[in-house]
Amino acid sequence: MKFKVVIEKGEDGYYVVTVPSLPGCISQGKTKEEALRNIREAIELYLDVLQEKELERTGKVEVEVAEVIV
Repeated sequence: MKFKVVIEKGEDGYYVVTVPSLPGCISQGKTKEEALRNIREAIELYLDVLQEKELERTGKVEVEVAEVIV
């Protein structure tokens, strides 16, 4: 699964990364590389929570975790 991410440089010099298709999924890092590593982890955690909620709701899991390619 691929996700498009938005990378912006904040006023504090950190890079902020958001995932438009996953509301509230956001991370940051001192460098672009660190920010991208961090957003990968944030996406995995976000999808884990979705998976848990889906399992609780339906007893089925229809969410998968994949690597982000930018």
